[in-house]
Amino acid sequence: MTKKVAVIAVDPVNGSGLMQYLEAFFENKISCNVYAVATTPTIKTNSGVVIILSGTIAELKGNEDEYDALVFACGDAMPKFVENADRQYNMDMMEVIGRFAARGKIIAGHCVAALLLDRNGVVDGKRVAVHPFVKSAIRGGKATDKPFEIAGNIFTARTENDIAAMLPKLIKALK
Repeated sequence: MTKKVAVIAVDPVNGSGLMQYLEAFFENKISCNVYAVATTPTIKTNSGVVIILSGTIAELKGNEDEYDALVFACGDAMPKFVENADRQYNMDMMEVIGRFAARGKIIAGHCVAALLLDRNGVVDGKRVAVHPFVKSAIRGGKATDKPFEIAGNIFTARTENDIAAMLPKLIKALK
């Protein structure tokens, strides 16, 4: 039986990265819903394309048990997170990540996903692939230069260009 995935997308999201996950899930008949890390379900891609998602992170919060996995679709995540760290949607995002981790569910992401997982204590002692620009900011995890890393239930890709290499392993874990 395939698993159900919750995808969280920042505003603005990297459209290329998000679409790689969504196409792979669609092609493999893996059910997913996409939630905006924002106050509304309408976000933009880095290139300005407007997309309307399933809901907001606030609507996912408290419903983690409905899903088997969480995927973080990156974009301008860290600059926006730093600008808006005190916003409820970012606090909800960190809480949702923690709840998925506490339940031992699959968590995947690319770019700075490993940094957010690191800040949440999810990857302590685990090898993670992370964007080269933030590699030195990883504290509890072990940042590598590999295109992707799999550490138990944690799947990380260095950038959106490395998602394709990780996806077959993630899809296998979700089937």
